[in-house]
Amino acid sequence: MGFEESHHLFIERHSGWRTGERKGDCCGHQYAEKLFLQNVWWPLFESLDHLHPEYEVYDWNRKSQFLDFAFLPPNGVRFGMECDGYQSHIKDMDREKFSYALNRDTFLTGMGWRMLHFSCDDIQQRPEVCTMLLQLALAPYLAGKPAVNELSAEEKDVLRLAWQLGKPIRPKDVTDHFRINFRTARKVLNSLCF
Repeated sequence: MGFEESHHLFIERHSGWRTGERKGDCCGHQYAEKLFLQNVWWPLFESLDHLHPEYEVYDWNRKSQFLDFAFLPPNGVRFGMECDGYQSHIKDMDREKFSYALNRDTFLTGMGWRMLHFSCDDIQQRPEVCTMLLQLALAPYLAGKPAVNELSAEEKDVLRLAWQLGKPIRPKDVTDHFRINFRTARKVLNSLCF
């Protein structure tokens, strides 16, 4: 099944579960949200499973808010994803709305959500950047491996070096940079492989 058919069924299914204003919010799935699914999510997963559009959450005042998407895989991790347009999210914001937006994200983070924001410009013009960032954020939780904060200091140093080099890292790169022997470098690199 291709994207268009999957997307149509996705919206139909979620609209069928909702009533009143919540149904209208789901049907109000905007251009940027569909583009996010088509250009960023679909190339990575080829599925819309465990993804919920216009997902209702409550702030600290029990005020209802809607996330553009909630990703709720069976492992219990909760990701909130927002497609932010410059016009509606930054340019037209006053100081109070800006503070509220930051506080809402901090509150949701405190409640166990992992919030991800993507600009509409990147979704439209640079979707590969969004896909890479999405994969980077989700991978530790979907691969079944420990999160990055459980890596050893040596492994973290090697990952930082790989990021700086911007290319596939070789044992020679590790031995030259850290002045360690080849076996140790290979052992650290092997520990980072899935």
